[in-house]
Amino acid sequence: MKCCVWNILIGTVCLLPATVLFADEPKAPSTVKELWADFDPRKDALDAKIVREWEKDGIVYRYVTYHIGTFKGKPARMAGFFAYPKGAKKLPGLLHIHGGGQRAFLNEVEFYAKRGYACFSINWGGRDMENVKDGDPNTDWGAVDPTQKNVPGYANLKPGEKYLDPFDSPRNNNWYLLTLGSRRGLTFLEQQPEVNADRLGVYGHSMGGNLTVYVAGTDSRVKAAAPSVGGSGFRYEPWPLLPQEKKLPPNGDVKLFNATLGFESYAPHIKSPLLWLGATNDFHGIMDDTYRTGELVPHKNVRYSFTPHMNHRFTPEFAVTRPLWFDQHLKGGFNFPKTPDTKLILATEDHVPELLVTPDSSQAVAEVCIYYSVDPDPRARFWRSAESKKSGSTWTAKLPILSVEQPLFALANVVYPLKKGESEPFALPTEQYSISSMMHTVAPDALKRAKVKATDKTSSLVDDFSNGWQNWYLLEARNPHH
Repeated sequence: MKCCVWNILIGTVCLLPATVLFADEPKAPSTVKELWADFDPRKDALDAKIVREWEKDGIVYRYVTYHIGTFKGKPARMAGFFAYPKGAKKLPGLLHIHGGGQRAFLNEVEFYAKRGYACFSINWGGRDMENVKDGDPNTDWGAVDPTQKNVPGYANLKPGEKYLDPFDSPRNNNWYLLTLGSRRGLTFLEQQPEVNADRLGVYGHSMGGNLTVYVAGTDSRVKAAAPSVGGSGFRYEPWPLLPQEKKLPPNGDVKLFNATLGFESYAPHIKSPLLWLGATNDFHGIMDDTYRTGELVPHKNVRYSFTPHMNHRFTPEFAVTRPLWFDQHLKGGFNFPKTPDTKLILATEDHVPELLVTPDSSQAVAEVCIYYSVDPDPRARFWRSAESKKSGSTWTAKLPILSVEQPLFALANVVYPLKKGESEPFALPTEQYSISSMMHTVAPDALKRAKVKATDKTSSLVDDFSNGWQNWYLLEARNPHH
């Protein structure tokens, strides 16, 4: 009996200090709102400095740096290129966020300056700036390192030498710091006399697309956003139709990561119109997850433009949608059609699925392209062109399949003519642009319930080219090296 009492007393004595320590222990943010509640991107002085300024063809260029913040007692600074038309005031401003392995782009700021914007391209990765001279300052993150020299940091929640919190926290993740630095870039933009602070947009490709979603989901100053092949959510969740796919978990609690750093947790906070540029077979901006994430944006002013068959790149009629999107929402100079209306019918008389597409006819329609596939892996999925027929304002295509044991995917791209030729920094000029419908996904069980039959037959013929280059692309046909 004495022993039992003694054990109880010991247990009580031991528990008291542990309880006190637990109460005093800092708590990691557990939601997007909590993570960003204490950050004010305008609070600290920017201390912006011009490294160099020059003019060319009516455009003013500046190589600048600004103060990001102080981390673990050491200041961090960002470098970037800023450009605008000479003499212009109160222009819409664009923040360009480069992709992985890249750097701030002069051609980006030049393109948009010539289009009537003030554009700022930040050098978050820290690579040497273009045309760098000896002694030029560059991005310096100080005591932390969210660049690709610290790749594990993009999936990390654990404490460490290069991380902020001494406990598991989303602030120990590279994306947190890069988003913070990008939002400070918006502060730089809004403080320039050449910029209208009420008309700010953000865009980026790949890792820059990720950051575009993070910034748009945390900063109400963004009035238009256009990520490309990045920002797709559900990165640590298996694809429902590909259960054998195993994804490496983050270094820390998966639920905490998803709730504070998963793109699906940022989409519900996006208030600006959003254009998502994609490639149907992208390895990074997974098509299926892009649509899933876009569905979570509450205002639903979202468009998609998916180049078929490609990975991480676009043909001109898709690439050009980005400047057109900004023209509409920051300058009022364009009007995007609505997302094409589509209806997938499974229960047909001949048991062959068919897709009905009704485009927005407020603008003349140049072409409707209907695609379907049966491959559950979005990276390897072959999008087969379907033959369509027009009746009134609707295009209809039969989708014959080889097996009801595989899922069915279907979507449409609607091509519209442009009033004049348009271009984009990394694309040839084009006289048309293309937007995508929503994607339909049907699991095998649903096909069987609808009594769909496999009516297609295999063939050893890959293509007889009776439809020209329809399912192929000639993106580099004019490149002598290719």
